[in-house]
Amino acid sequence: MTKPSSASASARTASGASFLAAVYAFAVVMLGTTLPTPLYSTYGAELDFGVMTTTLIFAVYAAGVIAALVTFGQWSDVVGRRKLLIAGAALSAISAVVFLTAGPVWQLMVGRVLSGLSAGIYAGAATNAVIELAPPSWKDRAPAVATAANIGGLGLGPLLAGLLAQYVGAPLRTVFIIDLALLALVFIGIWRLRETVDERPGARLRVQRLSVPTAMRGVFTRAAIAAFAGFAVLGTFTGVMPTFVTHELGIDNDALIGVLVFALFSASAATQIIVRRMTTEPALIAGCAVLIAGSGLSILGMVINSLAALFLGAIVCGIGQGMSFSKGLASVVAASPPARRAEVTSTFFVVAYVAISIPIIAQGMAADRWGLRPAGIALNCGVAALSLIALILTIIAVRRLERPTR
Repeated sequence: MTKPSSASASARTASGASFLAAVYAFAVVMLGTTLPTPLYSTYGAELDFGVMTTTLIFAVYAAGVIAALVTFGQWSDVVGRRKLLIAGAALSAISAVVFLTAGPVWQLMVGRVLSGLSAGIYAGAATNAVIELAPPSWKDRAPAVATAANIGGLGLGPLLAGLLAQYVGAPLRTVFIIDLALLALVFIGIWRLRETVDERPGARLRVQRLSVPTAMRGVFTRAAIAAFAGFAVLGTFTGVMPTFVTHELGIDNDALIGVLVFALFSASAATQIIVRRMTTEPALIAGCAVLIAGSGLSILGMVINSLAALFLGAIVCGIGQGMSFSKGLASVVAASPPARRAEVTSTFFVVAYVAISIPIIAQGMAADRWGLRPAGIALNCGVAALSLIALILTIIAVRRLERPTR
């Protein structure tokens, strides 16, 4: 039996270290984007603003994500993954500093935009880096690991912030100091990261085009409707639900709010990993149905002031969002012409992130006029309606495909 050379063992170790560094960086940067979630009520009390301003602060994050997706979507293919990962981590660190020193509302908005830019960069560059750096024995699981780092990081942000704010003190400072410490390790890991892309000197850096080929617009429409509904749920739970729990339920516990949001994201992440081998169309139908059920539970929780129903609604919505989004994306990718796949998937993500801006701002406006409860019920009714439309369209499409040709 041939003994492996020290050189090959060293190469495997370096590859494994780069893979772990990319996974850690992905999780930490995404964690930073949701850290303010349990803190919005505290910011509102200190700076004297209401739910409308809270939704604006939250929603400008989506503008940052969309700007990064469109502007930097293809850059890591040209200049390399490592440079884009450093840039995204730097934006995340600057965002943390902005929040750490935040005073007026406009500064919070700047911090959210910077956070959105970092997330938009990592959505593409970090996903590719994790998949490309995975050791041979992990290649089949690498996409699931990237999903876990992405969505898991989003869920860990509110959990960490809530626990620190509730039990450590200095809620608007401590969490961002910890975030900067975590990011310091990210920079060390990325600096030593093995590059997986050959730079193309003189290659032109282009803005990502957004479009959908005519032949696949039916597939795109039903998947995008489901994604829009699911991301609107993520938006309402991370942007508005903390204020609802504090003001309407009278529960002033940042840790509990963090656990509530964590339940949503962890359910989504676990579901996306579990269903990755399921057939696309049936899973998309099931995801939409589960999202309708989760919206119903969330409405029930708001009507009867039940935290238990809200927790159950968060878990069920997370399952529905994870299933409908992952399978909707899979259907879009499968239907896209290879030469136009990047622009189609970018368009899909833009639609999804619009759902955590415009509907959430509308919810804030409605809450200012009619109250948090009616606004939350209305948004969840809208989510259920969109999910039902996507479900019906998918069932019709599946039946057309199954219908024998004459």
